[in-house]
Amino acid sequence: MSAVSDRLPVFPWDKLEPYKKTAAAHPDGIVDLSVGTPVDPVPELIQKALVDAADSPGYPTVWGTPALRDVITGWLERRLGAREVTHRHVLPIVGSKELVAWLPTQLGLGPGDRVAFPRLAYPTYEVGARLARAEFEAYDDPTELDPAGLRLLWLNSPSNPTGRVLSKEELTRIVAWAREHGVLLFSDECYIELGWEADPVSVLHPDVNGGSYDGIVSVHSLSKRSNLAGYRAAFLAGDPAVLGPLLEIRKHGGMMTSAPTQAAVVAALGDDEHVRVQRERYAARREALRAALLSHGFRIEHSEASLYLWATRDESCWQTVAHLAERGILVAPGDFYGPAGENFVRVALTATDERVRAAVERLA
Repeated sequence: MSAVSDRLPVFPWDKLEPYKKTAAAHPDGIVDLSVGTPVDPVPELIQKALVDAADSPGYPTVWGTPALRDVITGWLERRLGAREVTHRHVLPIVGSKELVAWLPTQLGLGPGDRVAFPRLAYPTYEVGARLARAEFEAYDDPTELDPAGLRLLWLNSPSNPTGRVLSKEELTRIVAWAREHGVLLFSDECYIELGWEADPVSVLHPDVNGGSYDGIVSVHSLSKRSNLAGYRAAFLAGDPAVLGPLLEIRKHGGMMTSAPTQAAVVAALGDDEHVRVQRERYAARREALRAALLSHGFRIEHSEASLYLWATRDESCWQTVAHLAERGILVAPGDFYGPAGENFVRVALTATDERVRAAVERLA
């Protein structure tokens, strides 16, 4: 068996450590805009639901409680416009990263099978293919891929890192192409409630899929919209013919969302007000950081949704990282997300209002 180092790339965030030390040496402390981890409080109604379910001595079920499945199907219909969603169309998962990393393995992919993902993308899509020893490739337009041997196609809209949103017309075209060629399509939609200059659409919308979920699954997370990154709360929705076998595999693997977390998700997905409040926080931070970056000589591309600004000074991303680190600001280099990002940096909106103000002042 080959060593792990032969199968996986170097964990990218380790390369950022020297710049983090530089930024931390700033007299007023570091402003860490590198990782999209929430910093705002978990809403009280969600905390209360978690605490009320704390006395859960028995094993939870992999499929989740009926109440959890009810609230997921209700949210899909209310927020995404999905139609005729039943319990068979949903599956809780233990955070979306776990799913992305292990999906090719759980689907039974291996040598000779191909996985495709966007040219600029979350690195875990590639990691998942590597763990399964499958082949992988990046695309600009998935419909230009050779479908031979292509077993799994990842979409990511809104995109991490670019914030790009695929239009309803683009999604419709891609879904039709995938079905024509028998390619399973997974759409990572973890930022779908965080559109700013665009209104993101799900592959579950009937205008996109023609009223059928055949061959399509969407991935959703509560990490960003509800500040639940620490809870590991996420779920899949889509084709029962795909989710049913995944449920059986995950039962054997013991991939269970904890019972208190399931109760917390019921509260979170049943309430839209806390999402509105959190969106307002992010919108204000986004506007402040965007204006400061532009005034500092940056150009911002896409970024119409998600929790990031995709910014460039038309130089090596590492030069930009060093430039900002000297000002006590830490950002993510664009080449973490693929060679096409070598001249960009990803600037996260996930810092407190006070730290965002500090960054704005330093960029002035």
